[in-house]
Amino acid sequence: MLKSLRAEIYLVCGAIFFAFNGIVSKIILANNLSAMRLTQIRCTGAFLLLMIYVLARNSRALRTNKIELPWLIAYGVIGFAAVQTGYFIAIARMHVSVALIIEFTAPIWIVLYIRFVRKKVVPALMWISLLLAFSGLLLLAQVWKGMTLDGIGLLAAFLDAFALAAYFLLGEKLVTHRSTDTLTVWGLGIASLWWAVVTPVWSFPFHIFTQQISLLGRFSSIHLPGWVIILWIVVVGTIVPYMFVLSGLKSLSASTSSTIGMLEPVIAGGFAWWWLGETFSFVQLLGAVVVIVGIILADRARRMSH
Repeated sequence: MLKSLRAEIYLVCGAIFFAFNGIVSKIILANNLSAMRLTQIRCTGAFLLLMIYVLARNSRALRTNKIELPWLIAYGVIGFAAVQTGYFIAIARMHVSVALIIEFTAPIWIVLYIRFVRKKVVPALMWISLLLAFSGLLLLAQVWKGMTLDGIGLLAAFLDAFALAAYFLLGEKLVTHRSTDTLTVWGLGIASLWWAVVTPVWSFPFHIFTQQISLLGRFSSIHLPGWVIILWIVVVGTIVPYMFVLSGLKSLSASTSSTIGMLEPVIAGGFAWWWLGETFSFVQLLGAVVVIVGIILADRARRMSH
């Protein structure tokens, strides 16, 4: 009981840090750093810092074998690089809210995989919780406003959702035999190689590190150099939340973990209201409540199954 509660707290903390990172990332993106480049520096910086820490602590921990290596490569390529690449293609061709909602169908694909591929019983309450959480996200994003669907964008968004589902499933498998820090190093390292090929380092806009950047919203009068904000994104917005999520996966299933992850857009909306002054309609507030109810029911379904 205590172990499960601790894992749930880890996952909620991960959602909080990921959500807050979205606000900080918006600040740097508003200063003409592309989303692709921000993701590249985020993955590469987090990989280098975490690798130094792991090597100093226990260099042998990063060793692998022929059986595990293909899974680690798949984890890095699919769970880190593909998730972000699919998301960027989707938002470039269709409404951001639609792309976000499709991405968060990942828990549904996980439950379907568990039920029809692993042939395991899924409690009826879990299906109800997923339906509620997904419906709440639809209300929160108000996808009926200005929604346009592009064929390639729609395909990319669904591939993004499948990749996110694979991230949780692969993480659930790998974290049982490997520490969270070394698993994160492998994932970020492989993703960094991917970005180095897609967006060469020598063309990176390095001036962003010395540029004075406004914190926008209620803190618009405060300016910080770009390297401070990027360092925050790398450490607090990447390493910390990924470690929380993987720590939670040690004790909870991929389906429950991904459902708890649905808290992220709800929390991000709260941060956006407080920091940037973005307002919520009644429908959006209702959606946030429905998401939370869905998450509570998902946790109850998990407890019933055990």
